[in-house]
Amino acid sequence: MYTSNGQEAWRVLGIMAEFAAATERLQGVRPAVSLFGSARIRQGHPYYERAERIARLLSDAGFAVISGGGPGLMEAANRGAHAGKSPAIGLNILLPREQGGNDFQDVGFDFRYFFARKMMFVRFASAYVVMPGGFGTLDELSECLTLVQTGKSRRIPIILVGGEFWQGLLEWMRKSLVGQGLIHEHDLDLMQVIEEPEAIVDAIFHFYEGRGFQPTRTEREKMLNL
Repeated sequence: MYTSNGQEAWRVLGIMAEFAAATERLQGVRPAVSLFGSARIRQGHPYYERAERIARLLSDAGFAVISGGGPGLMEAANRGAHAGKSPAIGLNILLPREQGGNDFQDVGFDFRYFFARKMMFVRFASAYVVMPGGFGTLDELSECLTLVQTGKSRRIPIILVGGEFWQGLLEWMRKSLVGQGLIHEHDLDLMQVIEEPEAIVDAIFHFYEGRGFQPTRTEREKMLNL
């Protein structure tokens, strides 16, 4: 029987192995955009159709599209990208009460550990597109904001889709976080709300105009210290 220390050691080794396997699997996918959103929003909903359209435009523009690999808006992202010119990538998490990955993945990887999965979303993304979603979507958004704000990751476009959905959160951030000095006002500039799929693609290209999508040497060194 393993001791608790032994179990922890094996868990750390499992995380390391997952990092190595996922990194090898995703080599060569840049430039890529990570697209997040609820697993509970199904086909036929306006958000599903918009996510699919965004992913298709990104794919045709040369971006691999990375989603969480599951149903709902993750499926919409993979479906749109799969129909386009660039790879649809699904980073699925194995959960007790969730089904497996969707059927629209050109590249898929199943994670046991949220930690390793979250790092892959950030490590390979040239931009984040965040659709309406629940705790998981908010977790990914706050993770990226924290890494960029603290300088642990390079600055990338973080685009929120669905202004009515995000309005309350953004107002709360401005009133409570900025208002009480918990973040700086310019930290809110790390995000932008864009509704139209074509405008989202244009905004990402505009951000990288004149510098290219590949991380600089300094940015690569940052990513090694996530």
